[in-house]
Parts: sequence; C-alpha cells; structure tokens
Amino acid sequence: MPLPTEPIGSIPRPAQLLNGIQEHAAGRIDDDALAELYDTAVRETIGQLESLGSPVVTDGEQSKPSFATYPLAGATNLSPEGVVIPFADGHIRQLPTLTAGPFRYGAFAESYLAAAQKYATVPVKQAVIAASALSLLYPADGIAGYSREQFLSDLVDNAEADIRRALDAGAHSVQLDFTEGRLSLKLDPSGGVLDSFVELNNRVLDRFSPQERRRIGIHTCPGGDQDSTHSLDIDYADLLPKLFTMHAGTFYVQLASESDPDRVLRLIADHLPSDARVFIGVIDPIDPVVETPEQVRDRILTAARHIPVDRLGTCDDCGFSPFGDDVSTSRDTAFAKIRARVEGTAAASTQLGL
Repeated sequence: MPLPTEPIGSIPRPAQLLNGIQEHAAGRIDDDALAELYDTAVRETIGQLESLGSPVVTDGEQSKPSFATYPLAGATNLSPEGVVIPFADGHIRQLPTLTAGPFRYGAFAESYLAAAQKYATVPVKQAVIAASALSLLYPADGIAGYSREQFLSDLVDNAEADIRRALDAGAHSVQLDFTEGRLSLKLDPSGGVLDSFVELNNRVLDRFSPQERRRIGIHTCPGGDQDSTHSLDIDYADLLPKLFTMHAGTFYVQLASESDPDRVLRLIADHLPSDARVFIGVIDPIDPVVETPEQVRDRILTAARHIPVDRLGTCDDCGFSPFGDDVSTSRDTAFAKIRARVEGTAAASTQLGL
C-alpha cells in the first residue's frame, strides 16, 4: 500500500464566507444565512480535497472560530484577559481566562465531523484541541470555590468526551492539536510546564483502550499564524523526547520548515515509540512558494532513510489558517500545496516499491 497522507486541519476560508461572518457580526444577515455559508464552504472544501486525490479529508475548519477556542462557544464565565501568545513578527493572540466554575465545553468537535460526513466519500479526520492548551484558561491566582484540581478534573472529563464522541461518530482518526508543547519551552525553559502538559494529556489518553489510541494522534508545530510562528526557535531536541511519551498511536510532526530536517529525523528515529506511526510535514504552509511534487518526493525519500516506511506517513506542517481571520495564505495556494503533497507522496511510494 502507498504511504498514508493526511491534511492537518484548517484551509483558508472563501471570501464569501469571510464577508458573511462580518455581515453576521454587524447584524445584516441572520443565523440561518450564516449557517448556509458555512455549509457551502465545508462542501466545497471537501469536494476540492477529494478532487486532488486526498485519501483522507477534513472540513478545513471552515466553521471553527479558531482551532483552540471552539469548545468555549456560548460560555459566560470567561474574561478576555488571558494568556498572551507572542509571535515572531510582533503580533499576538490572547486566550480568554476562566472567571468562575464549573468548566464545561459549549461545543464538541463531533458537530464539525457530522457536517463534513454529509459530503465526504472518503474517510474524515477530526482535529480537536488538546486538554493542555485549555488548561491555560485557569487563572494564576485561582478561582474562589473552584480549585485548579477540580478544574483539571472537569477539563479531562470534557476532553475525553470530545475525543470519544468523534471516534464513536466514525472519525477516521482524531488529532490532538498540541502547538503549545513547543511554546511551553519558551515560556519555561526548565521543561516543567511541558512535563505538566504531557502528564495532563496522558490523563485523557489513558481513558482510551490501546485499540482506540491507534486512531488518536498528536500534532506538534511551532504555531503558524499570519505567516509567522511563536516557537520555531525552540530546539526540537528539547521537545520530541517528551512528546513521544504521550500515549497516542500517531504523531504529526512539522518538518518542512525546519532548517536541519536530517537532525530532526534522527531525533524522531531515536525516540518514536515502537508501536507508533509518524506523519512528517512535507509542506510549509507559511512559505508562499508552492512546493513541487518532486520536492515532496525527495523529502519523503530522505525521511525513509531514517524511519521504516511501515511507520511513516506525510502531512502538512500545520493548518493553513488556524484562526478564522488569518488570510495570509490564499485558498488557491493551500490547495496547490496539498496537490503537491498528494502527488509527491504517491511518487515516493512508487519509488519505495509500495
């Protein structure tokens, strides 16, 4: 069989949808009109991915406000003044902060999966946010009557439900977005925060059977947004050994934008669990230049010198538009890059005799 290849998640939203979101916010179109725009964008995204030969598709996160905050829909116990995430170009993203308990998801990823399954004729992958990212919502000075321990217990329950509902609804795989892993080493070079993130995510993952965990993956990247990143300068050598201690069956590792991919591949080969598969990033969503299938093929052949082909797959480094307002990459460019990934993976598979 050829090497598996999967998208990571977000695809830039079409201009009609972006305009509709603004019109809805201004009160000029109603909820039903916006829902129709979302549905159209999902249908067109899946149709385009399938036309490119993608063997696994996603909804492109067309209706998610962001990859990180979708569970917070409708929450009234939040304040906007939360953790600030600085990017290399100077712009920031800011998480909200919890003001009162209990913590509950207001939306589950299963709803996005169901919307995609209406149109997909191939398997559908579903991305969810890792519990570790949402743990940053709890304020440093605590909440009266709602301890951090109780918050984490509620968070683990909800994160488990988010994954389990997607698996039970027929997701091909469920990908936990863990961009905060690399960022944590910038915030705390000692690695203590990273250790706590890994421990928390394993509390969630340990609630699943070994068979279920084979359908659960962890995605790491340096947080692409608006053609910038928040932690590309952090050495993978400090992250990957701990990343691979998470109890998942699959890992999706950003690689195309790394300056020394051979060094990263050696780290992967040294630390990848014996029963896990790694999907390596062969497309850089931030680079405006579209990769050729030949470049993708050669990146894969390089990886195959380090990693057994039966434990290897390909993906994009990151989503192309993880926040709904990110228009730094065009929709056409994203699809052209995905075409190169699909065709380059097929070419490498042929050359490897698969």
